[in-house]
Order: sequence, then C-alpha cells, then structure tokens
Amino acid sequence: MKKLFTITLLSVSFFIAATSAVSAQSAAQSYIEKFKDNAIRIMHETGVPASIILGVAMHESASGNSAIAKNLNNQFGVKGGGGAVYYKNNKKVKSSYKKYSSVMESFQDFARIMTERKQFSHLADRFTQYDYRGWAKGIQRSGYASSKKWSAQVLGIINKYDLDELDDDATPATPAPNKEELADNNK
Repeated sequence: MKKLFTITLLSVSFFIAATSAVSAQSAAQSYIEKFKDNAIRIMHETGVPASIILGVAMHESASGNSAIAKNLNNQFGVKGGGGAVYYKNNKKVKSSYKKYSSVMESFQDFARIMTERKQFSHLADRFTQYDYRGWAKGIQRSGYASSKKWSAQVLGIINKYDLDELDDDATPATPAPNKEELADNNK
C-alpha cells in the first residue's frame, strides 16, 4: 500500500511539473508573439537588438508575469519614478519601481537607457544589432544586474526561443505612402 501511494505521489508530481513547464513555455511564446513587432520597431529606431529587448524583458518580468510587469507595465525592473503604488490582494503596495502607461513605453525606456545613459551608451557604438551576445555581456559588465549569471540567463532565453532571428528583420515598419507620393509614382 505504501509503495502504491509513493508511485501515485511521484506520478502526480511528474504531471504537475510537466504541466507547469508547458504553461511556462506557452506564456513565453505568447509574450514573444505579442511584443516581437514592438521590439523590432525599437531595434530599427535605436540599434538595440530586438533579441536583447525581448530576452531581457522575458528574464526580468518572467514573460510579463511578475507583479511589477502586471501592475506597473515595467518589464525590465527599472527603478525610479516617484514611488508607484498598486494593489495586491486588496493591500496597497508602494513600489520603488517605475510605472509605465504601456509595455511599449517600458520597451522604449529600456532602449533609451541603453543608448543615452553614460553607463551603457558605449554599447551602441561598440556592437551592431546583430551582436546580441556582445550586448548581453556588455550590459552585465556595465552594471545592469548584480548576478554573475545574468547574461548567461538572458542568452539562454534568446537561444531557447531563437530570438536572434528577430535581429535579422531588416525591414523596418514603413508608413503607407501619402497621396503625393502615389501621384508621383503614377506619372
């Protein structure tokens, strides 16, 4: 009887672990699909690789499932902004993290930090949009995260989901031609 109980318990544990892994995979894939176009657009505007934008966001926000990602639209763990407040389980939570009006605004602020803050701005001069490995290691060396495993974790996400393929998207989103351009083309 004890053996049967142990086997049943192990089977249930394995099923729960497998279900959790599938759920995490699904959440990551959904996150990528939802935000990849934004990351590509920002890459074309700033030179920060789309793979870095999504990989860091997925790592820092648990693919949009962390409390600050859900409540503050903060995908990168950026601090500042005057003490944002949100509610969790009917309790008021004061946060030192910055609040954004949208996920896109969070992505844009991350790219701005990478290209305008003295601490990171040298990366844009040193690495192209195709060198996501250089970006990840450079961001870590520049003090973005205290963990010595941070860049390896971000690179693991990029490789697992082939996010580097987004960096090859050489076609920036172009606006539709205006009436004058269409008239010129018809001449």
